[in-house]
Parts: sequence; structure tokens; C-alpha cells
Amino acid sequence: MKKILFPLALVFGLIGTAQAFNGDAEAGKAKSTTCTACHGTDGNSQLDMYPKIAGQHATYLYKQLKEYKLGMQTAGKQGRNNAIMFGMVAALSDQDMQDLAAYFASQKMKPGTTPENVIAAGEKLYRGGDAERGIAACIACHGPTGTGTGLANFPKIAFQNATYLKTTLAEFRDGTRTNDPNGMMADIAKKLTDADIELISQYLGGLH
Repeated sequence: MKKILFPLALVFGLIGTAQAFNGDAEAGKAKSTTCTACHGTDGNSQLDMYPKIAGQHATYLYKQLKEYKLGMQTAGKQGRNNAIMFGMVAALSDQDMQDLAAYFASQKMKPGTTPENVIAAGEKLYRGGDAERGIAACIACHGPTGTGTGLANFPKIAFQNATYLKTTLAEFRDGTRTNDPNGMMADIAKKLTDADIELISQYLGGLH
């Protein structure tokens, strides 16, 4: 039986109370059949509007599932608001969510591609941000290869589907997604233009 065992912690100046994570990847695979329509059998969604969740940090996946359930329970007033995911998490127990997170985290995210015409500008924004506009570099939280870090709940964003990223950044910008720790992504996204969002979304698909 394959398990992922490590603490969940929030690392943003103050460290919250650690919560044990005890997800069983094999059990998660058996429970993942309802996820395949949108995310694919191994978490590599072929539909650009949905995220790839293969290889994503287990802690991050678990956090998102919990927040979808909180969103469902509070009619979207708390947590993360998404009508499709409300239906998916409705019957999930906390153990189910841990198992699913462990399974998809154990899979390998397939690389996407970056259009040649956005590489230079996309790399500049990703690695350097834009000091004049107060835009922080993505690399500061997500790392040079876009892998993020599970303990701080910074997700892996390299290889992600461009349409999903574009939608997500727009949601952070307009306030329809508010489950980012300390509002960090919202603060950054508010400074992004439509062109910035299009650029960074396209660039991340093939980021290595």
C-alpha cells in the first residue's frame, strides 16, 4: 500500500498548527473514477479548460478539495466556489480527499508547450516581474522551474493548461476566487493586464 505521510503547514510568516496528512494513493486511484471525465485517468486533462492535477503537491490538492467542500457547504461564501466541483466533493469524506490527493500527486504531469513568440516576454515577466508596476516575479513563490512547494501551498504551475491558468488568474483579479493564502495571488493579479495574463498562461505550458 503506497502512502504519502507528512505534515501540512502554512508557512507565511506565522506557522499554523500542523495537520497530519495520511493519504493512500492506491485507495485514491480506486476512488478517482468520477474525476476522469474532466481530469483524465492519470490527472493529465486533455481539456484545456480544466487543470492538470497529475504531479501536483498532495497538500495543495487536499487543500483545494477541502475548500471546494467548504464552498459547497456555505453556498460559495467561503472556500472555493465552483458548481461542478461542488457536485464532485459532496459525498467525499476527509479520508477520501486525502487519498485522491495522494493518488494524483503520485502521477506524472505531462509537459505542454510554449509558443515561440511568447518565450522571451513570458520569461521576463515570470522571472523578473515588473518593478514599475509593482508586479512580483512568479519565480519568487513558484521557483525557477514552476514546481512551487507543497508546505507553503504554492502549487506547481509549469506544464499547466493555458486556458485554465488564464481563467484562474482572471478569477483572482476580479475577486471570484479568494482562497489564496493572505490574498497573495489576488494582490498580484489585480496588477495584471489581459495581455499579461495571456502571456504568462501561454508561457507556463512548456516551462522547464
